[in-house]
Amino acid sequence: MQKKLIAEFLGTFWLVFGGCGSAIFAAAFPSLGIGFLGVAFAFGLTVLTMAFAVGGISGGHFNPAVSVGLTVAGRFPGGQLIPYIIAQVIGAIAAAAVLYLIASGKADFQLGGFAANGYGEHSPGGYSMVSALVAEIVLTLFFLVVILGSTSSKVPAGFAPIAIGMSLTLIHLISIPITNTSVNPARSTGQALFVGGWALQQLWLFWVAPIVGGALGGLVWKLVDDSE
Repeated sequence: MQKKLIAEFLGTFWLVFGGCGSAIFAAAFPSLGIGFLGVAFAFGLTVLTMAFAVGGISGGHFNPAVSVGLTVAGRFPGGQLIPYIIAQVIGAIAAAAVLYLIASGKADFQLGGFAANGYGEHSPGGYSMVSALVAEIVLTLFFLVVILGSTSSKVPAGFAPIAIGMSLTLIHLISIPITNTSVNPARSTGQALFVGGWALQQLWLFWVAPIVGGALGGLVWKLVDDSE
């Protein structure tokens, strides 16, 4: 169990460090910024690479909503759910701390949004709380369907990380303008702790919506899965 939790810590750290780091340092870099497209691919690549690296150890969740969805679908033991979530949140916070340490070394450092998630005036596109809630639930639901489907016994083994990573890329391409994309309560928590204020006040949505979406994804998969 200890090795599984370390793997989840490392995977979530890499997801936040790579994904949020690309948004903080590279998205709008003068003349060479990677923009939304680059950030979306960065998030997808973090999951793809760590799923290959440590997925065989822990299952490669790196996300409390994924752990919940897998539990609902009967693919993950409920007794391990809380330890997994704790490891994921600690990994996200550690990554955010390292990002803050690096970012604060810039001469004219200003924290800004720090890749935190938000709605209303803190949504990149000015989308409402309802818009954010619906987007996060629906996108997390389909993320779980992709995860459960690509790791089922009826598809070729070994390719799941590619489908999962590309799915997360697509999710970010859709929803960065809406919420800065969460679909992951751990990822949201790490950034919000350093931004404080509005980010912490709005953090509830980025726990509730992904968890609900993950659970619904697990239920939907059980409806269509004919492996039994």
